[in-house]
Amino acid sequence: MAQISISNETRAQIPTRALFHAITTAILPKTYNLNLVFVNSSEISKLNKIYRNKGKPTDILSFPLGKNEGEIYVCPSEARKESKKFSRSYANFIPFLFIHGCVHLKGYDHGGTMERIEAKVRLKFKL
Repeated sequence: MAQISISNETRAQIPTRALFHAITTAILPKTYNLNLVFVNSSEISKLNKIYRNKGKPTDILSFPLGKNEGEIYVCPSEARKESKKFSRSYANFIPFLFIHGCVHLKGYDHGGTMERIEAKVRLKFKL
């Protein structure tokens, strides 16, 4: 079963660990090791600048570290802002983003195939 380590470096409320674990198991290989880190806008801004050359915060970043290992960084304050653009509550948007990040780690880029995979997983978890 896929392994997930979760750390919250913010004061933000996040969904239960069980939901993240279930989503990870549904998308990534059984041998996958994932670190999920919740960070503030300053920290995600730094990461976005270093790895994407974009000098602003974002809601999520995914980093494949190997075939069966990766990291996802989520910024709750940015996610809260973005959730409104998608007509979703913050509580719904965090796992919505997490699904997106996991599908990236599985090797997919933005496009129809990625959207179909995400839709199937969102349906499974009623998100």
